[in-house]
This record gives sequence, C-alpha cells and structure tokens, in this order.
Amino acid sequence: MFRAEPLVKIRLHMLSSEVADAALELARFGIYSPAQHQPEILRENPALAYREAWLEAEARTVKLVERCGDPADLSIPEDAEAPTLLDLEELNSWLKEVWVTCMATYEGEVRIADEIRHLDALQDTLGKLEHINVDLAHLLRPDGLLAVNIGSLPATSVKRVGEALSMTGYIIHNFDTIGDQVYAVIAGPRERHSEVRGLLSQAGWRELPVPEELRTHPKTAHAWLIEERKRVEQQNLAECAALETLRGKYRSGLDEARLRVELGRPLAEAAIVGVRGQGALASLSGWVPRRRAGELKEKLEQRFHGNYWLDVEEADKQEAATIPSLVRYPAWLMPFVPLVKSYGIPRYGEFDPTLPFAFTYLLLFGAMFGDVGHGAVLALLSILFYRRLGKAAWIGIAAGVMSMLFGVLYGSVFGFENMIEPVWISPLHDPIKVLSIAVAFGVGFVTLTLLANARNRLVAGHSAEALFDSGGLAGLLFYIGATGSIASVAGATTISSPFWFMALAGICIVAIYKWLETGAGLGERALVTVIETLETGINLFSNTLSFMRVGAFSLNHVALALAVFTLASGLGTAGHWFAIVLGNVVIIVLEGGIVAIQALRLMYYEGFSRFFSGDGNEFIPLKLMGIK
Repeated sequence: MFRAEPLVKIRLHMLSSEVADAALELARFGIYSPAQHQPEILRENPALAYREAWLEAEARTVKLVERCGDPADLSIPEDAEAPTLLDLEELNSWLKEVWVTCMATYEGEVRIADEIRHLDALQDTLGKLEHINVDLAHLLRPDGLLAVNIGSLPATSVKRVGEALSMTGYIIHNFDTIGDQVYAVIAGPRERHSEVRGLLSQAGWRELPVPEELRTHPKTAHAWLIEERKRVEQQNLAECAALETLRGKYRSGLDEARLRVELGRPLAEAAIVGVRGQGALASLSGWVPRRRAGELKEKLEQRFHGNYWLDVEEADKQEAATIPSLVRYPAWLMPFVPLVKSYGIPRYGEFDPTLPFAFTYLLLFGAMFGDVGHGAVLALLSILFYRRLGKAAWIGIAAGVMSMLFGVLYGSVFGFENMIEPVWISPLHDPIKVLSIAVAFGVGFVTLTLLANARNRLVAGHSAEALFDSGGLAGLLFYIGATGSIASVAGATTISSPFWFMALAGICIVAIYKWLETGAGLGERALVTVIETLETGINLFSNTLSFMRVGAFSLNHVALALAVFTLASGLGTAGHWFAIVLGNVVIIVLEGGIVAIQALRLMYYEGFSRFFSGDGNEFIPLKLMGIK
C-alpha cells in the first residue's frame, strides 16, 4: 500500500510460430506488462505484420458488428488458440466481402432515413401553408406581374407594416398565427419589390422558403406527402428485412471474427514494445510480480510442455525510472487514487502517498469546514447522488463525516455556536490557539515529507542526497532545530540550546553539500551555495506558514455564519429563517468548494512537491478485453 509491488523482469523465448499463443497465455495470466529489454541480437520484430493485419480485422469487425451484426457478450473458451497471421489474412478477405454486402444495405438505410427527414421538413412547412387556399405554383410564378413573399413577422409589427405597405401598392394577408409570429402573404407591383424588401427586413420579416414539391395547392401537396410516406415506409420495411436476413446469414461468422480478433489482441498489443526475434526465434519480454513468477512458469509448462525458455531477473535499481509501478489498494481507498494520479504516478520503489493523502486530505477538510449540520448535508447529498458521482461519492461521504466530527469538536451546528458545547476548542472564542495548532500541524506535515523524501532518495541509490541535501536528513535536522528555536523564543518551550545547535549543524551540512556538489568556479560556487542554502530555510518555513490557512478557513467559516445571522436578525420571522437557510446553502456550496480546493492544494504543493516525483510508469497488464 505504501510502495509498488516488487517486480521481476522476464524474457520468454519460443519459436516464432508459437509467439501468438504465448502472448495469449500471458494475457490469460492477467498480470504481465510488456516492456522492451531483449538482447540486442534480436533485432527484428516478427509481430509487426501480425499487428497490421489484426488492426485491419479489428476495425472492420467493430464496424460490421455495429452496423450489420448483433452484438452480445463474448465468451472465450479456455482451450481457444490465438489466430496465426494467415488466419488473420483470411479473416480480412472474408470481412471485405461481408463489408461490401452490408454497406450496400447500410447505405440504403441511411438513404431512407434522409428521405424521412426530408418528408418531415416538408410536412412542417406544409403545416404553415395549409391555410392558404391558393395554388402556390401560380402564386409564386417568377414571371408574374406581382412579386409575392410568404413568411412571418412579429405580431406587434403587423399593423405598422400593413400601413407602410399600403403606400407602395402592396397588400398583406395574414393566414396563420403561431406564438408571437404571424404568417402572411405579401403581394404587390414587382417594380417596387426592392423597396419593400428593405422595409420587411427592418420589421423582422422571416421569409418562408417553399420547396418545389409544395408549389401546388396545399391539399394536393398534402395528398402527395401521404403517398410518399407510404412509399418510403415500404422501402424501409424491405431494407429492415434485408438487414435481418444479413444478420442471420453472417451472425455466426461475425461471432467467430470477434473471437479471433480478441484472441489475437495480446500479440498485437505486445508487438509495440514487448516482442523481438531473429529468424525462427521470437522473444516476449516484460514485467510480472515477483510473487507470481513461479505461478507463471507452471502455466507456461502446462501449455507448452517445455518448448520454451523463460529467463527471470531481478529489477535493477538503475532502471527504476522505466520500471512500471504496480500498487494494490483496498477497495475503501480506491476513490482517492484518481486524486493522487492526477498529480502523477509513483516511481517503482517510491513511497506511495495514497493512504496518507486520504487521511490528511479528510483531516484538513474537516478542520476547515467543521460543522455538524453542513457535514451532514454534504454526506447526505453524496449518498443521494451516488449513482452519478460513482466512487467519488465516498470521498464526499467521508468528508461530510469528518466535518461532522470537527463540528462536534468545535461546537458548531449550521453556524450556531450555542446549540452544543465544544468538545475541544471554539474557533470563535480562541482564534490564536486555532492558528497555532494549524502551524504545529504544518510542522509535523513538513517533517513527514522530509522523511519520505529521504527514504525515496535512499531507495533510488542517492545516499548523499538522502543524508546531506536540503530535502534529506540534514534539512530535517535544520528544520526541527529552527522550529524548536522559534518555539523557545515564543515561550512554547523552555529548551533552546539543543535546538539552536541542531539548526546550525543542519544548515552547515547542507551548505557544505551544496558547495561540494556545485561544479563551477570559486565565485559561482560560493554564490550558488549561499542562494540554495537560504532557499532551504525560506521554502521550509513558507510551506509551514501555508498551513495557517487551515486555521484561517475554520475562522472564516464562523465569520460567514455570523454575517448570515447578522443579516437575518434585522428581518421578520419568515425572512429571518429564510435568510438563515439561504445563507447556509451559500456557505455549503461556496465555502465547501473553496475548502476542497485548498485542502487539495496543500497536499499537492506543500506535500507532494517535496518527495513525490510523479513521473513513474503505470503497470498496464496485457488483458483480453473483448469487443461488444
């Protein structure tokens, strides 16, 4: 839980003819991640042609199943073998033939769907024209003496437009009203049409285009549309019957194609990095957990009966940057994993911060948002929206419970500070103590990050950094000494001399290390040493003081509640409680969101940035995924 599972490097050598079955067996094993570490003598990639054929088969199979198939769950027999390159090539030839047949039917369906949409559009237009008892072909003749416009304009503009048109010799006839739009026919002398067009534009006129199919009497057009719909419906039934026939004809073949594609997936995916070969010899390489290496060898023996060679090597620390990280988390911790991965993936062997992140994030959130009522609302909302939020709902529930816990400690219920007695401390009555506790928590937090960083440096083989650098034990010695000295000056402790000595010794060790590590001239070395040594103290204490925001937000929570109560006190009974309810809603939404972000920021920038590189590689096992 705190570090990646130990892995071993494997190289599986076999005949090229069996490499597809070997990849399939590794995928069934379920915990093998392909990687490139074969001997240099194996320069070829015998699986490239296989991958290209597989990609072509997968693309066609997915599209055919989507358009002409009958997708269902795919079951893979235990004794099924992976397809060879020849099998995939034959499959592609068959899929091409099926593709031509199915696409003809599919294009027929698309054409019919387009025709139906076109008829729907015509029906919509005809619905606006059916009140015109005139043959539209005669009315809209381009060579007629009259210029005719059919369209709509706002009801408020009809009278004004009618008066203006009468001065140009045009008339307006309203034939329908839909909402605030009046549909009308405007007709008049063609020589003044351009003048009228400008007038209509200013009045908000919307021209109603009349398609050629509707340029007849509306009753005739209506009858024609009915006949067209019957014709298209018959064609649609014929196409559906043809599609069902094709599905019945090719169902078993497409199911077999899906199975072959799935069985060929492991080698096609491993071909990118994990397959090399030379002549008739092929090799699969990658990573598996050390504790499962024996089990893998047993499975390979059962499948290939000794016709293979398996090399197993321990991971080299020098390869830590390229080794994938496999970390197993309990189910209750899984909701927090995406928040950690959004910062980065831990390197192999590096301290995994997910568990401390979960506890610390909830602790910070509860301390800044401590209220029994607000926490209960947050937990209840997370439960109500569980299906939509998924695993993230558990974070909301846990954060709400933690807020309720701190609400009991603070004695706060929906902002009321007098409903229950505080079990621990009241931020309203002792703000200095709250801020002091927040800084003390920051000291402990920074101390743990320095210890984690020292541990990571040791694991990575950088012993000097772990012992003498500002982020290692020397920096920790200075930090503890400096904070202890400041505490003694502030009167928090009576012991001072040991702390001053620790601080001086720690900063001197860091300075000497910086001096020795800087490969430059005397002047530049001195300047770099001074700047980086000063930066050590500045960064450590600025990170510590950042935790004052924990106390500040707990005080801010109280201040917002007081502001709500002050506004509510000047209102009547109904207004008083309405203001209190609305104010609490604002506090939950606004401050809750801000506190969630601030707690995440403290974890990322004051915590992770000190010890967590975040540039590791995730362990992605080779698996049978299935096509649906």
